[in-house]
Amino acid sequence: MNEFVVITGLSGAGRTQAANSLEDLGWFVIDNLPPELIPKVADLAKVEGSPIERVALVVGGGYHDQILPAIADLRGVSDRVRIVFLEAATDQLIRRYETTRRRHPFSTTGSVSDAIVGERDALEPVKVEADIVLNTTDLNVHQLRQRMVELFGDDVHDAGMRTAVMSFGFKHGLPLDVDMVIDCRFLPNPHWVEELRPLTGKDEPVRDYVLGQDLTGTFLERIDRLLGLLMPAYVREGKSYFTIAFGCTGGHHRSVAIAEDVAGSLARAGYDPTIVHRDIDK
Repeated sequence: MNEFVVITGLSGAGRTQAANSLEDLGWFVIDNLPPELIPKVADLAKVEGSPIERVALVVGGGYHDQILPAIADLRGVSDRVRIVFLEAATDQLIRRYETTRRRHPFSTTGSVSDAIVGERDALEPVKVEADIVLNTTDLNVHQLRQRMVELFGDDVHDAGMRTAVMSFGFKHGLPLDVDMVIDCRFLPNPHWVEELRPLTGKDEPVRDYVLGQDLTGTFLERIDRLLGLLMPAYVREGKSYFTIAFGCTGGHHRSVAIAEDVAGSLARAGYDPTIVHRDIDK
């Protein structure tokens, strides 16, 4: 069964870079594809003996009113279709356009800012339907590639829900492409223990300190119960991706230890989660 990913989103948010990452992973990539050709590409991929199994289609915002109908047609021939929508903050997109000196596809007589706002409004219905929304405001090319590898980089292409557990530091900003955020700052902070400060939540002394708190046991028990309720329900509803993020102040100690423990629980439950420690090296 062929697998399709449609990469779309705001101009300047990294569509081509995301597609290049998939190409490096062995996907057959077509960039700047008019939506009316999407079903034809699907037909070619389905031809008996075709070596093409995984296809990534990059569609620009200039086709905003054609994207969803074309995806609906594609889903009529394959039940393995995912939409990846890339966005970024307006000020960041303006800086990127100033660097490249390219003309924005929504530009008429107004400013670049007006063009970005117009494209954002036009693509909102597509964003609502997306399986994955990636905000690239704070991502460089290498970080975006890493994110795409985390989402699509394994060799197992089943129809199950891809699950990720993330740790982060609130002082570095909230993660923008996750489904659930849990604040761990109510737990005692190993940062104030001198011998633990240079370590991280992946080190046994910090892990023992965090997990050894009386409140931690109750907290983890209730997280397990919550996820035990939600995960099967998400799977039944056909959700393709689920990311839960745990935050502490700096993203070095508490959130890392908690994320590792929760990921272990999810693995034992059969969900095989990816673990991402966003700020552990900052």
